[in-house]
Amino acid sequence: MLPKENRLKKKRDFEQVFKRGIGLKEDFLFLKIKKNNFGKKRFGFIVSQKVSKKAILRNRIKRKLREIIREKLPSIKPGIDGVLVAQPGLEKKDFSEIKETINSLFKRAKVCQ
Repeated sequence: MLPKENRLKKKRDFEQVFKRGIGLKEDFLFLKIKKNNFGKKRFGFIVSQKVSKKAILRNRIKRKLREIIREKLPSIKPGIDGVLVAQPGLEKKDFSEIKETINSLFKRAKVCQ
């Protein structure tokens, strides 16, 4: 599970990332990133009903995304707010494919140290 200090929780935080952040898309994932002044790495996840009508599948996708980010947390630069948005088709991907997609997104965004 992602530690509390590394989670985006407030609606205002999500809105700021979407308003002022840069966006990158790869495969079935969309990443919005914005620098913050807290010196912390914070991430949020959005999986809409367009991906799946079933809450079980949406929550499973969120758990996979959280676990991948938790593993990568030590290598991510501090002072970043990020939102990962799942798009339809991601539910058919397995864990390793999602992990590769996130790795390539982070390389393109120059988020990792």
